[in-house]
Amino acid sequence: MENHYTGEQEKVAKALFDNSCQYCHSPNTPLPFYSKFPIVGDQMQSDIQNGLRAFRLDRLVEGLKDPSKLSQADLAKLQRVLENNEMPIAKFRHLHWGSKPDEQEKVALLNWIREARKMSLPKETPNVDADRLVQPIPDSIETDKAKVALGHDLYFDGRLSGDGSIQCHTCHQLDKGGVDRLETSTGIEGKKGPINAPTVFNAAFNFVQFWDGRAADLADQAKGPPTNPVEMGSHSWDDIVARFEMDEEFKKEFLKEYPQVTKETLTHAIGEYEKTLITPNSDFDRYLKGDKTALTEQQVRGYELFKQHKCDTCHTGVAMGGQSYEYMGLYGDYFKDRGTPLTDADEGRFAQTKDPFDMHRFKVPTLRNIALTAPYFHDASAKELKDAVSAMLKYQSNVKQPAQKDVEDITSFLESLTGEFKGEKLK
Repeated sequence: MENHYTGEQEKVAKALFDNSCQYCHSPNTPLPFYSKFPIVGDQMQSDIQNGLRAFRLDRLVEGLKDPSKLSQADLAKLQRVLENNEMPIAKFRHLHWGSKPDEQEKVALLNWIREARKMSLPKETPNVDADRLVQPIPDSIETDKAKVALGHDLYFDGRLSGDGSIQCHTCHQLDKGGVDRLETSTGIEGKKGPINAPTVFNAAFNFVQFWDGRAADLADQAKGPPTNPVEMGSHSWDDIVARFEMDEEFKKEFLKEYPQVTKETLTHAIGEYEKTLITPNSDFDRYLKGDKTALTEQQVRGYELFKQHKCDTCHTGVAMGGQSYEYMGLYGDYFKDRGTPLTDADEGRFAQTKDPFDMHRFKVPTLRNIALTAPYFHDASAKELKDAVSAMLKYQSNVKQPAQKDVEDITSFLESLTGEFKGEKLK
């Protein structure tokens, strides 16, 4: 550990590194001499592979000095294993004596997690809780109303597409949970996309956009589909801008808010509108805010199972997802078991980084309104919500044979996540 931390940072870093967390959770860490021994070395390499897939300590430590780099999912994972006394695993402790955090170190880590989470809690929202991994959706977030109005019109405007037939709303329909409910979206001239469309609702809370994270924010995301030949099929952004420049009424209104009609200003307006597509006041939100009658007994059981299986470590925060990339198949070969050939869409984050570590690693989808957005996963392989729950328990939570009752309880809980848009519950 480089000794360049101060105050509480030093306590946190010391607690993590003194207990040998870096051996399994940081790449390229020098290993102890006995890692070269037969059997022991093989076991350590297996632990390292699994450890890196689940959690990256090096990226968490970056956030000690720069909180903007902290992942809410990393904080959630660390909190859960500390609370449950799950790390390090027993076989690791047999090799690395004294590698378990003591009570003082646990307190220091949990206090740091709590303070770090406070920075991301939604403002002016009752019953937020820095100890809890999930939070209620705020009633609104700050936007520019005039630009929102422009973005609204653009969202439903076919001139973004090459032949005028496709709108943003075509694949992200507000009356269908923010999706099109197809396995893959239908674009210009009936062309089929390669991947299941994620919901636009609550996308404002995502740390990046697209399954592979290739867009930094909503405005950046809006730049891609219009010129994608399979999606909206415009030849260039110059062509798109020219079409809008010809509309004198549009141009007059647009130039009241932006200096020019450009790719950047058009997509900024769309992104500003999409910030308003949030869905507060679900039954679960009301439960979090103190109404303990908002959930049924079955849904409460499902929520407890959701926490027990650590689903809330990846599906964390306000959106209950969208805060990290995670490896698909931590506890089994999902892609082999799927029984269909691999596609480019299966690469996940690797498609952007070309880092082997990112192969099959995807941005975690939000669970908000999940009951309305079937089919599920990037490949649409789960046709019903209960199928998705079973698969997640098996491949991400190491429940080899999920009990039907548990699946039903968790599914019922997920149905409580359907929120409201413009004061009306989504359908």
